[in-house]
Amino acid sequence: MFKRLITSVLFFLMVFVSQAQERGGRGGNPRGAGEKPKIQLKGMVVDEATNTGLEFATISIYSRRDSTLVGGALTETNGVFQVEIPIGRMYAEVEFIGYDKKRVPVKFDREAIRSGNRMVDLGTIAISSGTILADEVTIRAEKSETQFSLDKRVFNVGKDLANRGGTAEDLLDNVPSVTVDIEGNVSLRGSDGVRILINGQPSRMAQGNGLKSIQADMIERVEVITNPSARYEAEGMAGIINIVLKKQRSPGFNGSFNSSISYPLGAGVGANLNFRKNKINFFADYNINYRSSPGGGLQYQEINLGDRLFISEQERIMNRGGWANSVRGGIEYFISDKQQLSGSIRYRIDDQDNTTELLYLDYINDLNNLIIQTDRIDNEREDESGLTYNIDYYQQFSNRDHTLKVRLQYEDDLEVEGSDFVETRSNSSRSIIQQSRNDEGQRNYIFNVDYQQPLGSKDHKYEVGWRSSIRNIDNDFRVDSLNLNDEWVSLEGFTNDFDYDEQIHAAYAQYGNKFGKVGFQIGLRAEYAIIKTLLINDGISNERDSLNFFPSLFINYELNQQNAFQWSYSRRIRRPRFWDLNPFFSFSDPRNFFSGNPLLRPEYTDSYELNYLRYWEKATLSGGVFYRYTTDVISRIRRLTGENTFTTQPENLGVRHDFGIEVNGSYNALKWLRFSTSNNFFRSVLYNETLPDLNADGYVFTSRVTSRISVWDSDLQLRGNYRSPRVTAQGLRRSISSIDVGWSKDFLPKKNLTMTLSVRDLFNSRKRRYETFGENFYSEGEFQWRQRTITLSANYRINQKKKRQGSRDRSSFDEGGGEF
Repeated sequence: MFKRLITSVLFFLMVFVSQAQERGGRGGNPRGAGEKPKIQLKGMVVDEATNTGLEFATISIYSRRDSTLVGGALTETNGVFQVEIPIGRMYAEVEFIGYDKKRVPVKFDREAIRSGNRMVDLGTIAISSGTILADEVTIRAEKSETQFSLDKRVFNVGKDLANRGGTAEDLLDNVPSVTVDIEGNVSLRGSDGVRILINGQPSRMAQGNGLKSIQADMIERVEVITNPSARYEAEGMAGIINIVLKKQRSPGFNGSFNSSISYPLGAGVGANLNFRKNKINFFADYNINYRSSPGGGLQYQEINLGDRLFISEQERIMNRGGWANSVRGGIEYFISDKQQLSGSIRYRIDDQDNTTELLYLDYINDLNNLIIQTDRIDNEREDESGLTYNIDYYQQFSNRDHTLKVRLQYEDDLEVEGSDFVETRSNSSRSIIQQSRNDEGQRNYIFNVDYQQPLGSKDHKYEVGWRSSIRNIDNDFRVDSLNLNDEWVSLEGFTNDFDYDEQIHAAYAQYGNKFGKVGFQIGLRAEYAIIKTLLINDGISNERDSLNFFPSLFINYELNQQNAFQWSYSRRIRRPRFWDLNPFFSFSDPRNFFSGNPLLRPEYTDSYELNYLRYWEKATLSGGVFYRYTTDVISRIRRLTGENTFTTQPENLGVRHDFGIEVNGSYNALKWLRFSTSNNFFRSVLYNETLPDLNADGYVFTSRVTSRISVWDSDLQLRGNYRSPRVTAQGLRRSISSIDVGWSKDFLPKKNLTMTLSVRDLFNSRKRRYETFGENFYSEGEFQWRQRTITLSANYRINQKKKRQGSRDRSSFDEGGGEF
C-alpha cells in the first residue's frame, strides 16, 4: 500500500509538473489576447581581473514583483549570452563557479521598443572571483580533493584521479580518516561502527556489496562527520559517512557521459543528464558496468588436540565479477524561489557469478606427514534488484535559515543467492555434492521532517525534527546435500526462515546562540526502538523495545576567519545489524562457519572531541584530539567447535577506551603543485573482566599523503597509504601499505573531454595479513580481495564546465551535509 501511495504521488507530481510547464509555455492566452511582447536580452560576462569572457556562466532572469524565474541562459565561449524574455520589471543574476554572484537591473527603453527595436543590451558584466566565507565556522577555499571544517570534512570526488572508473568502495578507501578492509568493511578512525548514508538517508546500497554497485562517477562528494549532533541519527558509534550523488540544476540541457575500461577485465559506461526550463528540472542518470575481481589468500593453522598436533595449510583462489546496472530519474518543481517539490525513482539490478576454490592440505604433527588433501569448489550466483522512491518538499520562510524540509522514502530490495559445491578428498573416490540457496527481501519506509527558525540572528536559532523508519527483512536459507541414493536432503542446523522487524521513532530539538567569538549548540535526541526477530521453523522469537536519549553539546571559539576551535560531546549507539542477530550458519567453507547472535546487545559510546582549524593563503590545517568510551563492545570471536572446524560469532566483550590525535592538512606549494595529508594516531584499550584472555591494548597509526601536479591542462597524482599493525582481541592485524597513481588530461577546444589513466595498488601490496590465536589453536595468513587494477576512463561534458574552483552556495534543497 505504501508503495502504491509513493507511486501515485510521483505520478501526480509528474502530471502537475507537465501541466504547469504547458501552461507556462502557452502563457494562458494567444498572442494578441493579453500576452506580453517579448524582447531579446544580451550581454557579455567577463572576469573582473583579466577582462576575459567566461564560458558557461549562468544568467537567470527574475521578476521584481515576486522573484519568480522567467528565463535563463548560459554564456558562449567568449562570454556572450542572449535570452528572450517578456517585457516587465526584471533583474538578472549572474553566477559562475568560483565567482561571487552579481545582480544586474534590466532597464527597458520603451520608446525604442515601440519603434521596433526589441534588443536590450546589458553591456559587459564583470564578476570577481569568490572570497573566503566563514559560515558556521566552515572555511571554504579551492574545491580541492578534501575540504576541512570543525565538525566534518568533505571529499570532492571529481578532483581525485585515483577513483576514476572505480566504485564507491574504492572511493571510501581514499577518504581521510576512512579505511576499507579487504572484505569491504568500512571503519572511521579505526572503529567499524560507522553509519553510511546515501543522500542523507539509509539505503540498501550502503550495505554489504551494495557499495560495489555504485560507480564513483555517480558520486559528487563524500561527507565525513566524526561527532554528529542530535540532529543526526544516533546510529553509528564512530560517526557518519554521507555519500552524495550527482544532480545538476543548471538551466537548459547539460550533462556528462562516462566510460571506462580496466584490467583485470572491467568496463563501464554511464550518463548523468539534466534539463531545466523555467520552474521545472528533470534529471536522470544511468550506469552499467562489468567487473572481474580475482583474489585469494593463504593460511597456515595449528590445532592442539592433546595427543597430537593437527596442521592445515589452506589456499583460496577466487574470482568475483558480474554486471551492475543502476538508473535514476526525477523531477524538481520550483514552486517559487522559496519552495521546491521533487520526486525520484531509482532502480538497480546486479547479476554476479563468483567462483571460489579452496585447497586444504592436512598434516599430523609435522609437515612431512600429509594425511589428506581436500579440494572444494563453490560456484555462486547472486541476483539483486532494488527500487527506491523519494518525495521531498522544501520551504524557505522569511530568510534562508528559516526552513522546513520533509522527506518520504520507500525502498524495496530482493536478493537471491545460490551456490553449488563440489568437494573431493584424496581418501575417497566419491565427491560430496551440496547446494545452498538464500532468498532475502527487504522493505524500508522512512518519514523525515526538519524545521529550523532563527531567533533574531543567524547564529541564534532552534531546530526540531521527527524521524520514523520501519524495516522488515525476510531471509529464507536452505542447504541440501546429495546422499548415497542420489537424493537431495536438507542439512540440519543450516536451514530456516528468519524474520527481522525494526521500528525506530525519533524526535530531536537543538538550540544555538553566539556571544561575541563564542558560540554554542545544545541538543537532545530521543529514540524509541522496537526490534523483533523470529526463527519461523523453530518457533523461537525475541522481542526488544527501548527508549534512549542522546544529548549533544558543541562549543565554538572563533578567533578570526582563519582560526577556530570546537569542543564537542555526543552519545551514540550501535545496534546489532540483521546479520549480527541471524543465527544461520554460512556454508561456503565447511571448516569456518560464521553466524549471528540473537542475544547480542547494542553498543553505547560517549564521544568527546576538541578540534582546531587554521587557514592560511596557501594552506589549511585541521587537527584534533578525541576520546571515546564504549560499553558492551561488539567483536567477532573465533572458537574451535570441532576437531578442525571453527565458528566465528559476534559477542559483547566489555568496555573499550579509544584515545586519539588526528591531523589533516593541505598545502598549495606552487600554482601547479599541491600536497595533502591525513594522519591518525590512537590507542585502543579493550577490557573484559569476565574473559581476560580477550583483553587488548595497542597503538595504531594511519597515514595518507597525496601530491598533485597540474601543468599543460593535465594532472598527475600520487598517493601513498599506510596502516600500522593493530592488536585485536584474538591476535594481530599486520601493517598494510600501498601506492595509487593517476594521470588526467583535458582534450578538445572547449576542454570538455577528460581522459584519465589510474593504477590502484601500484605494487599489488594491499593485502590483509593477520595472526589469530585462541585456546588450543593458532593461525596466520594473508588475503587479497582484489589485485592491482589499471583503469582508463573518459568523461565528456555537455554544457558543463569542469569543476576546478569552489562552487557557489548550493540550492537550499541539497541532499547532503544537512539535516538527515
